[in-house]
Amino acid sequence: MGMPITHILTSGMSGIRAAGDLVARMQFSKSMKIKQAKEYVAKKLDVSMMDLSDEYVMREVRENLGIGVITSVAGAPKGYAAKMNIEKLLGININCCELFRKQLK
Repeated sequence: MGMPITHILTSGMSGIRAAGDLVARMQFSKSMKIKQAKEYVAKKLDVSMMDLSDEYVMREVRENLGIGVITSVAGAPKGYAAKMNIEKLLGININCCELFRKQLK
């Protein structure tokens, strides 16, 4: 039951267009309630909780932090590089990044 509700709420935050993907990661990886996850992400990004769903604000924040945007930006991190930046920023481990690091060894 929690998964569909979380998906609906984070989709409403526009996923990677804003900060919905980051909030969802905190909900799933740290079992945070949505308000707690939003507060955590807003603090890490140094924005207000209202800014988390603002596509214009978050586009600039995501570009500056190298944590991925919808459209490609020349020279900006994307794919695993962006996900690894998200790991560092939020202080979490992302499974696919762990697997990628193991394959590099």
